[in-house]
Amino acid sequence: MTTLDVLRAHPFLAGMPEASLSRLAAYARPVVWHPGQRLFSANRPAERFWLVRGGEVVLDVAVPGRGEVAIESIGAGGVLGWSWLFPPYRWQFGAVAVQRSTAVEFTAAAVRRLIETDDALGKELTTRFMAVVVDRLQAARGRLLDLYGYPTELPSAG
Repeated sequence: MTTLDVLRAHPFLAGMPEASLSRLAAYARPVVWHPGQRLFSANRPAERFWLVRGGEVVLDVAVPGRGEVAIESIGAGGVLGWSWLFPPYRWQFGAVAVQRSTAVEFTAAAVRRLIETDDALGKELTTRFMAVVVDRLQAARGRLLDLYGYPTELPSAG
């Protein structure tokens, strides 16, 4: 299976024009992660992004007094990384593999240059990644409410 075949089959890129997939494939390569391998940490430079093919990666956020708290699990068909697309190009969360995982890795700077020269591809990728951003922020909000939310019952006033 070629890199282009992998991109064609990934749900994140479903319906993308063949010419765009071919251009993206030039900046993609397969990667494998092992359990416990940290892929990135919050506030570090975001220089890559990935389309997950198999396994499981957990996104986490540092919470004072609690350490790294898992906020979302990303599995086959998922996307890992959106911070590469928006200045200042720094990770908002961290990520660690919890199972042996496979993915297609993209070099962020090269893809940014590509979308600067191809408005249609830039719009398409930005729209798709914005959906990922919204999903991740909602997951983070939900997880933080689980950790720090108000009790379901208020004490009686009497």
